[in-house]
Amino acid sequence: MNKSITAPIGIFDSGIGGLTVAHAIRQVLPHENMIYFGDTAHLPYGDKSEAAIQAYSIKIADVLLKKGCKVIVIACNSASSAAYELLKEYVRKEAYIINVIDPMIDYIVRHYANKTIGLIGTKRTVQSGVYVQKIKESNCNITLHSLATPLLAPMIEEGFFNNQISHEIIAQYLSDPMLANLDALVLACTHYPLIKKEINEFYKSKIDILDSAEVVAKALRDYLVSTQLINQHGHPVQHFYVSDYTEAFEASTRLFFQERVTLERHPLWN
Repeated sequence: MNKSITAPIGIFDSGIGGLTVAHAIRQVLPHENMIYFGDTAHLPYGDKSEAAIQAYSIKIADVLLKKGCKVIVIACNSASSAAYELLKEYVRKEAYIINVIDPMIDYIVRHYANKTIGLIGTKRTVQSGVYVQKIKESNCNITLHSLATPLLAPMIEEGFFNNQISHEIIAQYLSDPMLANLDALVLACTHYPLIKKEINEFYKSKIDILDSAEVVAKALRDYLVSTQLINQHGHPVQHFYVSDYTEAFEASTRLFFQERVTLERHPLWN
């Protein structure tokens, strides 16, 4: 891969939840140029087939490669589990691919050997068994209890959090016996940092709540430093594309990215 230091970082998700990852990357790597693609025409990925997610991911990778990205961050657990290996093969040496699962696995293995961990995510992420398999392969005696929580991402997309509705839905899920007596809980969906405070309140701050955004941002920084591709100077340029534009999405970006951004429509299929 022969990329310029100033080449942008590409980030994609099924919607705008991946903006939590984009925000964390900007905090850790403030000078990097960034291109974000939210596949809002096909959200959520959590209830899509593996083949469909792979097809969408390849199309988005094409968009990001044409824009010269040096790294592509799959800021979506469902796409990370369904399409990461395929994208690595497809992209080959044109860009480095990082997903949101492996950095979190590495973090868990380093800090939670011999512990009991819970995980919540979409049906696609939980049913893939990818976290269970990778933690088992680590041989660190970590017990993992996973629960699909399919109502949470659409609830957050619609702006229902930090209110009575979200409290009740979150409590209904977290009261499942599967998620009792944990040392930590993994938020295996990039939407979930927005309800991290509510989840922490449910557990009365007695367990660690792990979200992948910060972990992924630091893993990306480590890669850029090791390959001498980190951009440490200049004012960053950022573009935010969506495959289907609505005013509601643009209004929601402030929640995820913590500032208002301008979305540009870029259909995957013309």
